[in-house]
Amino acid sequence: MWPLWRLVSLLALSQALPFEQRGFWDFTLDDGPFMMNDEEASGADTSGVLDPDSVTPTYSAMCPFGCHCHLRVVQCSDLGLKSVPKEISPDTTLLDLQKLYISKNHLVEIPPNLPSSLVELRIHDNRIRKVPKGVFSGLRNMNCIEMGGNPLENSGFEPGAFDGLKLNYLRISEAKLTGIPKDLPETLNELHLDHNKIQAIELEDLLRYSKLYRLGLGHNQIRMIENGSLSFLPTLRELHLDNNKLARVPSGLPDLKLLQVVYLHSNNITKVGVNDFCPMGFGVKRAYYNGISLFNNPVPYWEVQPATFRCVTDRLAIQFGNYKK
Repeated sequence: MWPLWRLVSLLALSQALPFEQRGFWDFTLDDGPFMMNDEEASGADTSGVLDPDSVTPTYSAMCPFGCHCHLRVVQCSDLGLKSVPKEISPDTTLLDLQKLYISKNHLVEIPPNLPSSLVELRIHDNRIRKVPKGVFSGLRNMNCIEMGGNPLENSGFEPGAFDGLKLNYLRISEAKLTGIPKDLPETLNELHLDHNKIQAIELEDLLRYSKLYRLGLGHNQIRMIENGSLSFLPTLRELHLDNNKLARVPSGLPDLKLLQVVYLHSNNITKVGVNDFCPMGFGVKRAYYNGISLFNNPVPYWEVQPATFRCVTDRLAIQFGNYKK
């Protein structure tokens, strides 16, 4: 039989702190390993020997299969889950979901009844095909959702699916969208729909999103942007339209007074007009461009007039050439 001091030591070693996610706005890269210092990793009281009476027992029998349970904390990352575990210990006194990361699993639906305290949901790279109405009900604190990498089509969004949300950030990239989804939250500052199958931007597609300052539509199949479509985005600062099938620079760019970055590389643009980017009068644009990419387009760049970029901060901000058939 082991002496009491050895059993106490083993209990002390079992009190590891829960996994902590890093970074709030890192939505494109996977989180790296989180390292704890020796004192945190052991959970031991460095001031002396741990009092056996202070050790709180855990209900290991209630721990979901494959998960790690310590001191009323359940950790179930990278298990290929198809649903949120239900076998949560009844002695759980703190469920910390300010953030919920359940990406890269096999979920076929968004978990219902999410905690109202959620501010960030990462559910990308799953198998979700439908976003039903009411699935986000009561999530008044939510401001960020990353749901790319799911086989979502436009028909998969039920009317009112995002009702009540006041999101700042939404990414639905690497899906199967053929158009900009309707009825997304009006509060959005960033909308990323890159790597889809969007073919056109029609006049009223962007009507609701007047607060956008960053719009990502790269790596789609966009051939046409209807005149006036961009006029609904008065605060836009960054526009990504690279790797599409545009034959000309979209109209309306000179009217976007705050626009600073435009990605148009890898399209089919053959001509750049002198007034395609800058307004005709001086003092109209409130922020000069600091980035315009036009490389990998069949544009005879030696024919482009220098005045075309009169509202650019520096000539190094313009990227031309390198077109290959």
